[in-house]
Amino acid sequence: MGAQENTRKSAVVLLSGGLDSATVAAWLQREGFEVIGLSIDYGQRHAVELQAAAKIAKALKLDEHLVMRLDMRVFGASALTADIDVPKAGAAGDAVEADIPVTYVPARNTIFLSLALGLAESRGAHDLGIGVNALDYSGYPDCRPDFVAKFGELANLATREGVEGRPIQLHTPLLHLSKLEILQLAHELKVPVADTISCYDPSESGAPCALCDACRLRLQAEAAFEETQS
Repeated sequence: MGAQENTRKSAVVLLSGGLDSATVAAWLQREGFEVIGLSIDYGQRHAVELQAAAKIAKALKLDEHLVMRLDMRVFGASALTADIDVPKAGAAGDAVEADIPVTYVPARNTIFLSLALGLAESRGAHDLGIGVNALDYSGYPDCRPDFVAKFGELANLATREGVEGRPIQLHTPLLHLSKLEILQLAHELKVPVADTISCYDPSESGAPCALCDACRLRLQAEAAFEETQS
């Protein structure tokens, strides 16, 4: 048997405080899961996303919300964990390049999913959720379908649950959605969108910069969403 017997249908979701992870948490709830949120305090530029994650967990009434400290500033090599400027465009409407940007944190999703996997196994859960997206974030190697498939295989090779015939499933419902489609799904699922943050370089008060890649993707999607509502 696993480390902790659990007959409930539970899932662990990586909850960053952003729109995507909040939407995945709400999607898992709609699918009948009792959701455990895991947020990682990894030395990111600002604590506002962890504050946002706490608000989301409360608003969605997650079964449990844990914050784990893991200082990835030791690695550096990213604009999110080192003294490197976050790239900004000249205008909010500028296109986002598909190249791997300096905001990529080395092996972040592999590390975070491994932590979520450990938590899931300890709770007797067999499902993980993560808000990776291959369309709007195609530059990130750990947001691609191949990565998702291979990590799913790894999860079942590397755990007691998987080896003993209780397979782990990785849920990535946003993988092939556009940012507009994600925003539409978020509203459909009653996600507290206003409490989420998608900025790589927010102010101390949490105000988005409006010019980083993440801000521009969201602002463009919000503009398109408003058009669909008019």
